[in-house]
Amino acid sequence: MTDKAFDVNAQTLNRFVMQNTRDHELTLLLNTIATSCKLISSAVSRAGVHALYGLAGEVNSTGDDQKKLDVMSNDMMINALVNSGVCAVLVSEENEEPIIVAEGQRGKFCVAFDPLDGSSNIDCNVSVGTIFSVFEVKEGSEGTVEDLLRPGTECLCAGYVTYSSATELVFTFRGGSVHGFCLDPTIGEFVHTRPKMMMPQDGGKKIYSCNEGNARHWDQPIIDAIDQFKNGEKPYAARYVGSMVADIHRTLLYGGVYLYPADRKSPKGKLRCLYEGIPMGLIIEQAGGIASTGLFEGKVQRVIELTPDAIHCKCPIIMGGKRDVQVVMDMYKKHGVDVPSLD
Repeated sequence: MTDKAFDVNAQTLNRFVMQNTRDHELTLLLNTIATSCKLISSAVSRAGVHALYGLAGEVNSTGDDQKKLDVMSNDMMINALVNSGVCAVLVSEENEEPIIVAEGQRGKFCVAFDPLDGSSNIDCNVSVGTIFSVFEVKEGSEGTVEDLLRPGTECLCAGYVTYSSATELVFTFRGGSVHGFCLDPTIGEFVHTRPKMMMPQDGGKKIYSCNEGNARHWDQPIIDAIDQFKNGEKPYAARYVGSMVADIHRTLLYGGVYLYPADRKSPKGKLRCLYEGIPMGLIIEQAGGIASTGLFEGKVQRVIELTPDAIHCKCPIIMGGKRDVQVVMDMYKKHGVDVPSLD
């Protein structure tokens, strides 16, 4: 007999990747990322006891103040990936320049990542996370930045990890389903807990999520859409954490819409295309949702069709279920903007 409370055939992350890809190098890469995230999870959970709150006294590649945990998480990711033997190029939000792996340690993957998304929330103990996207080195390339400056449709794998009441890893392969794994601290492994994740097909909970402190800078269609969410026949609830991982994770599970649009203050948006927009866009789309830029550079586009022109370039984001993204698209139409069909 077996104890029903204990799974004697637990589907771990390593086993899942190997069974679904038969690619030893990709399995090693995902294992390396998972190990880094276990270390980050441990550091986040002990931040108060070990005095890891506060600023490190530096700024990152995009001018944000770095927290102590930002620096530590970044070092954990870089050290693990460089020494994995399967990476050629790394791009981190915390490093201004890309990291080209030395020839003797070089592999076939290029990884872009935000090691600790939402770290401004660390000191008040709010959920934070890690985001990553994976590309494969182009044929004939030895590994350069150009291997990463490609549209999201060429992204091999994307995922995020959220550090909260549980540590959860959500990821997808290009063209595949979205799967969730929860870190079981008793065995130190990510275990498959959310197979084939899909956004609620009826739109789910009526939630809008955005930083309304930027409202005075928004264009009129965004203002009108938010007004519709707030003052329609059945008003939506407002939920905004300020950690992209937390807000997207809630949107994926509960439904609703998450917006960080372009505006007069930030005409290219605020979020980074390569390691925030593209990976989250791929996950949302493959879970049955919509990942749009809204009006960006004169037209409405899919996030994953963007081609980054620099490793830290930015893009706007409107992500969620069709029901709610359609509200935003309808407002663009009213203002004469050509909007592609969401079908």
